[in-house]
Amino acid sequence: MRRLGTLPARTAFTLIEVLVVVGIIALLISLLLPGVSAARSQAKGIVCRSNIRQIQLANRYYAEDHNGVYCPGASDFRNNLHRWHGTRDHPSRPFDSTRGPLVPYLGPERAIRQCPAFPADEIAAESGGFERGNGGYGYNNGFVGVQLKEYASGECAVANDRAGTLADRIRQPTETIMFTDTAFAGKRLIEYSFAEPRFHPQFPTFRMDPSIHFRHRKHANVVWCDGHVSAERRTFTWSSGLYRGDPNHFCIGWFGRIDDNRFFDLR
Repeated sequence: MRRLGTLPARTAFTLIEVLVVVGIIALLISLLLPGVSAARSQAKGIVCRSNIRQIQLANRYYAEDHNGVYCPGASDFRNNLHRWHGTRDHPSRPFDSTRGPLVPYLGPERAIRQCPAFPADEIAAESGGFERGNGGYGYNNGFVGVQLKEYASGECAVANDRAGTLADRIRQPTETIMFTDTAFAGKRLIEYSFAEPRFHPQFPTFRMDPSIHFRHRKHANVVWCDGHVSAERRTFTWSSGLYRGDPNHFCIGWFGRIDDNRFFDLR
């Protein structure tokens, strides 16, 4: 029985105890956040690999319906109205991805799914939607998206850009890129729908500006012509100086140790 005139004992945290608890919570958060960030990044990479594999399958089905010929990357390139991912009615207009040649093979959505690690909406707001609808992916147009005539010198000429190459002409499909993560370093990062080789197919000594975008924790997802997907790490980058952007700043370049077109050409 409590005596009259006395108050019950009160318990309370001291300021030091509160600061200790806050410090412990902050420490736990700092330990957990990198893991959460890594898990989120990994999940985006998995979604991206699924997306890029779907595009490769669509192109394979396209070839099956077109006598073994893959989709053109930029049909009738000079008119600049057609891409593998869409069509437009005027060169100043954005591409309409609902009218792309691969649309019938892209499942119920009938659209190329966007890479979740590619800020397409933000980029479009800055660049006017340069090539909207490609999902952040680029086609090996230099070799797979056209029909080439090859010379003994190693040079090539475009024989037909209204059709892609014959699937049977790709001698090493496990080592030939079909699609990969892409973007381009202009004044700012912009959408770009082609995976550029290290050297121009028609001018073997002319080095291209790179477009493979290593956005998944410094890796790029690549789907090869046989359908398998890999994550590749950048080994090289370069800038011609023609464009205002720095590819290195945007983590754009090429993978592979040997400085040639071996992952792009058909040989």
